[in-house]
Amino acid sequence: MISQRLTQLGITLLQPATPLYHYVPVVVHQGVAYVSGQVPCVDGEVPYTGQVGGAVSLEQAQELAEICVLKALSAVEAEIGSLNKITRVLKVTGFVQTSPTFSAPSLVLDSASELLTKIFGEAGRHARTAVGVAQLPSDTPVEIDFMFAVEV
Repeated sequence: MISQRLTQLGITLLQPATPLYHYVPVVVHQGVAYVSGQVPCVDGEVPYTGQVGGAVSLEQAQELAEICVLKALSAVEAEIGSLNKITRVLKVTGFVQTSPTFSAPSLVLDSASELLTKIFGEAGRHARTAVGVAQLPSDTPVEIDFMFAVEV
């Protein structure tokens, strides 16, 4: 049970994000939950802003990536009713706003991947893409979208 595992790990989900534009947070189609890009907002604010390798350290960016995971899980729970219906993490795609000298967006995404594996065990291992970009909305350092296999 995923809810029990979160309790064991001392993890509390965050409030799911409300879309600011014309999209939905989660679409479920043929057993796959497609989660829109999640930014690490906590109480309406991104804790750190700017470029990773500049104003934002690797460690801070990794913390933000973990927040994105929690936001995604809360969005899925709101859509399907229970995280226990997630049977597998399929794909994680992460975008990292990087300084010109930072060339390791994969290290930022590793923290999200590790957290998903802690929560889901072997079912948390997934395919992944990590991309460094020049700019993200609201100057957030990290944005991640997800695909989960779910029971429908």
